[in-house]
Amino acid sequence: MTQPADKLVLVVDDEPNVREYLQAILEDAGFRVLTAGDGEEALKLIKSKKPDFISLDLVMPRKSGHRLLYELRRSKELSRIPVLIVTAHAKDDLGGKDMKDLLDNRIMSGPGTYLEKPVNPRTYVDAIRRALNLPVSEENHDRVDLAEQIRKGLTGASPDALRQALQALQKKGG
Repeated sequence: MTQPADKLVLVVDDEPNVREYLQAILEDAGFRVLTAGDGEEALKLIKSKKPDFISLDLVMPRKSGHRLLYELRRSKELSRIPVLIVTAHAKDDLGGKDMKDLLDNRIMSGPGTYLEKPVNPRTYVDAIRRALNLPVSEENHDRVDLAEQIRKGLTGASPDALRQALQALQKKGG
């Protein structure tokens, strides 16, 4: 049976903190992950590494997600890679026109074609699992939810609290 560890996901986003956050969510869910900061960088990775799935921001410098998706769909070799648009601009002046174009021209179609930022980690992972025909289960949800709780708990934690948490995890694992 195929597992997330068998799948390579490319996360494309021009905001480093968003890119790192999405990468962490996917790695916590067991996926292998590559990242790119714009469409140009992404296209090079796609051609050399051929990911199984692409998480794509819509509005980016150099080459937008809109332009990259059109290029992918024109390529016989790359057109079958499933893509999820992850954007904060699906309905505003920055990306609304591009999003409408992608949907109207059936460059993207069906449910789960895009998510609006900020993404819910569980919804994000579930959308990718479904697109890759991987099972979605409560165990998967527990793993993602717990990782997200830990990530939130680490934000702003004191060094002493972090040391105590690390020691507790080391004792549990040992």
